[in-house]
Amino acid sequence: MPTSVCFVPLPPAVLSALLDGDLERARAATGVPLTEWFLSDEIAWLWRMRLDQIAADPGAAEWIVRAAVSVPDGAVVGAAGFHGPPDQDGMVEVGYSTDPAYRRRGYARAMLTELLRWAAAEPDVKTVRASIRPDNQASLATIAGFGFTHVGEQWDEEDGTEYLYERRP
Repeated sequence: MPTSVCFVPLPPAVLSALLDGDLERARAATGVPLTEWFLSDEIAWLWRMRLDQIAADPGAAEWIVRAAVSVPDGAVVGAAGFHGPPDQDGMVEVGYSTDPAYRRRGYARAMLTELLRWAAAEPDVKTVRASIRPDNQASLATIAGFGFTHVGEQWDEEDGTEYLYERRP
């Protein structure tokens, strides 16, 4: 089980490099060894969405996706962040994904731990949300033990039904 992860920002220049398939440029810009997974179809869709989000709201860049780096070994194990800055009610939604080469080793829990720590340090954050498909057993297991409460469901155009879980930071 990893002790922890730290987050390295993925600014627009890095997201553009990833969309261009230029992993070396993205690595040089971040200073961390991003893996081939960052170019895979599993995660690459996110880079366009986040670039569009930053274009519409430059302040969102501080909140959204970052590379998750294992401490102390420096391996890039996934990506995590919030879906955006706190909304008018102080709610942020977590998002995290683990590179398949590092799954089932506790990295998702380490990413969630750091996201919750980050949210707790932000005075504008009043609620942390996780939205999870009912069949995503790995994510349901990841949030277990973190104090999330099931508060409802929503329909997502990409994922279909999602369960909503919330907690105080």
